[in-house]
Amino acid sequence: MNRPLALFVIGLAFGGGIGFVLAAANGVTLDGHVHADDRHLGNNGVGGNYGNGHDHHEMLDLAGSNAPTLDIQVKKDPDEGWNLHVMTTRFTFSPANAGRAHVSGEGHAHVHVNGRKIARLYGPWMHIDTLPEGEVEILVTLNANDHRLLSASGVPVEARVLLGR
Repeated sequence: MNRPLALFVIGLAFGGGIGFVLAAANGVTLDGHVHADDRHLGNNGVGGNYGNGHDHHEMLDLAGSNAPTLDIQVKKDPDEGWNLHVMTTRFTFSPANAGRAHVSGEGHAHVHVNGRKIARLYGPWMHIDTLPEGEVEILVTLNANDHRLLSASGVPVEARVLLGR
């Protein structure tokens, strides 16, 4: 193999590897979906379309007795930070099915602080290390496996708490 071609192949191998490491470090998946990125958030902090097949604005309406309920509590942790408790009915957290097709009664939650999505939640408890100074709004939404926002008769299934600090 001649020298320029060898250098080209080496450059592709190392460049591709560095690209994958940078993408992984920034939360980009192979389908181009960036969950760690909050540029898609609207004024209500619910999300937007990444153009890859699911839309964080789109709602999945569950009417009547099939609709889940959501309540949250936020309490100061005795050591440091805050503990978020997410309480649901007719809903099961399903981390194994995240990003897959909708299954009635399961999914995950999105946690927002002051309109900025900080996490996807796959269980009923979350520790938040720090919160901004002053009044803070914590919003939790329930989402289907395919990331659509769950709603009941057109109203998003969400709960919010205002903390005045």
